[in-house]
Amino acid sequence: MNYCHWYKPRFCLNTTTVSTRNRSNSFLAKYGLRAFALGCLSTILTAIPTLGAERVSFSYEPVEFSIPVASLEIYAQEGRIDSSLAEYAQYIKPNDLAELRKTLVERVDLSAVTVSQFLYSSLGETLLQYLGGFIQTDAHQNGFYALRASLILAAADSKGLSLLNILKKFPSQTIRINSSTLKIATAFTQLFNKTKQVTALIEQQAAVEAATGSSLHVAQGIDLQQPGSFTWQKTTLTLNDSKRGRKFIVDLYLPNRQSSTPVLVISHGLASDRTDFADLAQHLASHGFAVATLEHPGSDRQQLQNLLRGMAKEVVEPNEFVNRPKDVSYLLDELQQLNKSSPVMQSRLNLQKVGVLGHSFGGYTALAVAGAQLNFKLLRRECRSNVIELNTTNLSGLLQCQALYLSPTTNYRLQDKRIGAVFAINPMSNIVFGQTNLRQIKVPVLLVAGSGDLVTPALIEQICPFTWLTTPNKYLAWIQGGTHFYASQASGSSVLLIPSELTSSNAALARRYLKTLSLAFANTYVAAQPEYRAYLQASYAQSISQPPLQLRLIHSLTTTQVSQSLNLSCPGSQTLQD
Repeated sequence: MNYCHWYKPRFCLNTTTVSTRNRSNSFLAKYGLRAFALGCLSTILTAIPTLGAERVSFSYEPVEFSIPVASLEIYAQEGRIDSSLAEYAQYIKPNDLAELRKTLVERVDLSAVTVSQFLYSSLGETLLQYLGGFIQTDAHQNGFYALRASLILAAADSKGLSLLNILKKFPSQTIRINSSTLKIATAFTQLFNKTKQVTALIEQQAAVEAATGSSLHVAQGIDLQQPGSFTWQKTTLTLNDSKRGRKFIVDLYLPNRQSSTPVLVISHGLASDRTDFADLAQHLASHGFAVATLEHPGSDRQQLQNLLRGMAKEVVEPNEFVNRPKDVSYLLDELQQLNKSSPVMQSRLNLQKVGVLGHSFGGYTALAVAGAQLNFKLLRRECRSNVIELNTTNLSGLLQCQALYLSPTTNYRLQDKRIGAVFAINPMSNIVFGQTNLRQIKVPVLLVAGSGDLVTPALIEQICPFTWLTTPNKYLAWIQGGTHFYASQASGSSVLLIPSELTSSNAALARRYLKTLSLAFANTYVAAQPEYRAYLQASYAQSISQPPLQLRLIHSLTTTQVSQSLNLSCPGSQTLQD
């Protein structure tokens, strides 16, 4: 068995398995080209005036060839392939050529100031440094400064920020794209193929569990997809943790019930806010849960706005890895006090029964308060000092590696023992926790993964981590076709421009799955109503599954099964850490 790091091409690159002419399959054309070019290049951006590039030179040793930028411009604007481009176009599928034309001219409406602010942040500079390793200047130098210049100039130009305009503003006569780009193509192809293999494995496991599971007897015939019978009241609280100098806002959805009410906390993702999961909070409140959606200052939507306006230096500060879990604990402390003193609460909150739900960075937050500790040994190995050798297919590695700037000698106690269960949607977990520290979680866990997630790729960030969990009550929800941003109501936010390939046009269906699964999970493991366990069976997930997003739910999957299926070990596994 090959135990190399398949997800990092520098460790495992088998160029014999991918022919030069066939590397650009439909997945690569759509995701590898457009999502990478627009998702990375256009979400990074920056400035200085000079000449524009005349040619794009591709080097695949020992072969080197170049295409005039003017030929690309003619094709992009007129759809005409001139003689210079025709020599290479014959090897490209018609659909991929059409995708190339669309990618060249697609415009991202960001100002030069916005682009500049992001590119001068540590995350922006890290990404530029990485991209500059294979997008180089005429003198074969790292394209860091040239990329920053061309991005800012393109954003400032009346024609706007597009790939074609970036090429035209590149301050070197030749843009040299070296053979490292082959690694990207290979990595995307490998990830796509491995995800297909794992999808088949999950389908097989779900079928086994559905066939061997107990008969489905739903609790009192309740349809978890529909709103519950409780009305609720929303109260907005402003909390001030003076010890940390941290003020944050919480929306509390309190159901109108006099009996003891279990509590759920929802933690949003990076550059989001407490309103993103308002529909989920309201659904859970209508079924009798008190739901608190909190806003994490320093990693919320306001922080990104501050960065783009020049009022902040970073997209996220490293201490957010500590502050977010502590926000949850401070919130629970305050609710405990209010439960005793507030006439509105009247001791209605049952803070002995608490669950946490989180999306993306919020998924990290949920796992941290559940007991997973920061893994500085793994972070040091993966993050390569100040210049992160970014995992090509895992954009969340950029964010996870920010945790390396915390003090590794400090004992960050992030676990809150009041947490009885966690529901983590597209969480990032591999680099920041790894196998050893995810095993520290003892409470029930449900992980949600989407096959089309390019930000926290399912195989790396959810499926392998799921196999490492040792808690007996663990579940993996697999949404075939699900992406990273389907979960959030505000995925179309004007603050964070997200390429269409990273979002789902079927967000309503995905959110319906989340409402159903989170309610079943919370009733079972937070409210301690075992009759709801029937909804956490593979057969029930299949019964509510609808195209185009197929839902599967499994209770068991081992690292050995995944390794045998892929003929490779999971990245971040114990054998690679120690």
